[in-house]
Amino acid sequence: MSRDRPSLDRALLGALAPDRVPGVSVEVVDELTSTNAEVVARARAGAPEGLVVVAEHQTAARGRLDRVWETPPRSALLFSVLLRPTAPTRSWPWLPLLTGYAVDKALKARGYDAGVKWPNDVLIGERKVAGILVERVETPDGPAAVVGVGLNVLLDADELPVPTATSLVLEGEETPDRSDLLVDLLSTFREAYDAWQAGGDLGGMRLLESYSAACVTLGRDVRVELPGGDALVGRAASIDPGGRLVVDGPDGETPVGAGDVVHVRPVA
Repeated sequence: MSRDRPSLDRALLGALAPDRVPGVSVEVVDELTSTNAEVVARARAGAPEGLVVVAEHQTAARGRLDRVWETPPRSALLFSVLLRPTAPTRSWPWLPLLTGYAVDKALKARGYDAGVKWPNDVLIGERKVAGILVERVETPDGPAAVVGVGLNVLLDADELPVPTATSLVLEGEETPDRSDLLVDLLSTFREAYDAWQAGGDLGGMRLLESYSAACVTLGRDVRVELPGGDALVGRAASIDPGGRLVVDGPDGETPVGAGDVVHVRPVA
């Protein structure tokens, strides 16, 4: 079907009040191969924390494990955020989980039945509505993190990349305003990121509790597909302090990190 897909409001996004989304500078571009690739290059050139690049269309967007996907122009929210965390690098594996939690929280506030699939996919019901890719970048100013988010907003059923995906327009709102939604997402993300940065171990434990409450993977029987074709089958028991999924299988509890898995699928 033909659907009206307005462009993002560049004036609104370019003039976000500091009290709404502090420390954020948004740039909207018509087309890029990948917002993550653009922000990685900008990070190496010295761009400050808080740079957000949003593309109306990506021609070679990347997900985890270099999976490539594409959506019709102006049908999704496709953006990347540059971070220069002061938190210890040992805690950086929490960044993709933190991002998934923030997207989930923003969608729940709008009435969607959202949840986080470990480590960082956001679902509505059992269908994926958003994916996240976080990359660590070495720069002359020290290590940085680039957080990329792809959220399906105005895709119709015949435009979804896979049968297990969905979009916001298929799940509730008739025509979600992408500009307002992006402001909500950035505000929620910044709040969670600042709390994680400032909270030390206590902040980390609070994030662990909040993420675990939102994680629909926990309590389910899962099959964790590992590189090389091996698999771990068991009950998703908990998230450990390092952000790893703890699977209670035949050999007891085994923690697995996001970088160590190919897929995590529920077992019927």
